Amino acid sequence: MTARVALQLSGVERHYGQGETLLAILKGADFTLRSGEIVALVAPSGTGKSTLLHVAGLLERPDAGEVVINGQSCAHLNDEQRTAIRRNEIGFVYQFHHLLPEFSALENIMMPQLIAGLPKAEARVRAAQLLDYMRIGPRAEHRPSELSGGEQQRVAIARAVANAPLVLLADEPTGNLDPETAGYVFEALQALVRQSGLAALIATHNHDLAALMDRRVTIEDGKVRELG
Repeated sequence: MTARVALQLSGVERHYGQGETLLAILKGADFTLRSGEIVALVAPSGTGKSTLLHVAGLLERPDAGEVVINGQSCAHLNDEQRTAIRRNEIGFVYQFHHLLPEFSALENIMMPQLIAGLPKAEARVRAAQLLDYMRIGPRAEHRPSELSGGEQQRVAIARAVANAPLVLLADEPTGNLDPETAGYVFEALQALVRQSGLAALIATHNHDLAALMDRRVTIEDGKVRELG
């Protein structure tokens, strides 16, 4: 049975600037991401990787084209509706973990669940399960400053999927880690995708990690192109 389409971009255009100084970043970009797959986005700096992730994650509106998440067109949604989809359907992981320093690892993962309205007891149970899944359960009560870089990023991934999103978008999630630690983090992420049916698009400069993913795509002249 074919996996469902989690994210689809059709003819997406994005440009910046005003008047005659217009910089076109995405020029009719098409891309499809299915549940249960991990796709590497590999492209040089300045080609539009972050812009593509921002448009896909509804952080920016495209100037033209369509973004469809879980079968729902997002073209004409208002800001409140887009925020609801981001909260319920999309998880984000960045190069810098952006954990809240005054809260423990467990509390950081509970936070998005509490914002979504989950009772505190349920949020705590799910946060603990995710920490165990990411193999850092014993570090639950430690604050970010007490965790290693790899542990912090695993907490960030757990936080990103705390509300069971359909799509995970990651921008250089292992960029600050040494190769061995990056491997551990990616293994945990890969296991999470396989077990949950999550659809993951990961921008990375790490070609070794990219080679381990299901597909690799790049951006050339504002369009998404599949790599062999």
